[in-house]
Amino acid sequence: MLEKLEKCKLCPHNCEVNRNDGKIGRCRSNDKIKIALYSTHNFEEPCISGKKGSGTVFFSNCNLNCVFCQNYEISQLGKGKEISIEELSEIFIKQQENEVENINLVTPTSYVPQIIEAIKIARKKGLNIPIIYNTNGYENIETIKMLDGYIDVYLPDLKYAKNETAKKFSKIDNYFEVAAKAIKEMIKQVGTPKLDENGIIKKGVMIRHLVLPNNIENSKKVLKWIVENLPKKIYISVMAQYFPTYKAKEIDEINRKLTKEEWKQIEDYIEELEIENGYVQELRRT
Repeated sequence: MLEKLEKCKLCPHNCEVNRNDGKIGRCRSNDKIKIALYSTHNFEEPCISGKKGSGTVFFSNCNLNCVFCQNYEISQLGKGKEISIEELSEIFIKQQENEVENINLVTPTSYVPQIIEAIKIARKKGLNIPIIYNTNGYENIETIKMLDGYIDVYLPDLKYAKNETAKKFSKIDNYFEVAAKAIKEMIKQVGTPKLDENGIIKKGVMIRHLVLPNNIENSKKVLKWIVENLPKKIYISVMAQYFPTYKAKEIDEINRKLTKEEWKQIEDYIEELEIENGYVQELRRT
């Protein structure tokens, strides 16, 4: 599995660098796993966090360069420490011992081969809770296929339906086409969400979308595509939590929070599309 790093094409950038030889590509990751932290997180969607919390593992680096990233110190500046595959497997076991609802892999794309090996080791030691692949959506189908049988829940972003917006804010040319294909492969693998008697997701796909100020039409296009092209039972999480941080503070278009009027447009459109299986955040003006 680790030979995949020798000519790395794990993500759609297809850098083809030899990470096993210390070379780095767009994601700035080498052959070592790098994480910023692992913790119990109680503020994900209710079906993910539940009462016990989600066992998050935040991986360092990212294959996108979003100017508004709220975790930019981790994703863009590479904050974190290198650990071994064995150490990652132990983290999975420790999270399970903390009685979390699931293992939540945040921004894991760059480390898929190592993650698979760590899951194999952890399963031999008794890991049996759901594993969530929490991704920005910019994924190669071949990489998602590698994860078949290892991931129970896919939690992809669908950030943009307009590629010019993706280029402007995430420095990427073909985001929508790539993410759309990847999401369809995820659904093919694990289907629509299956919840237990406590309302906790055990298997399936839930799509996240963060609404950006002055970009309501982009959000509407994202939601319309989901409704028209994916199973009706798919879960959608529409997020209002945007605030300007990192380089977004230098861009007038997105250098503010959403207005009440913008969020009302989104709420009305969700009702118009008759989206039933979803989470819609409350807009908070704090």
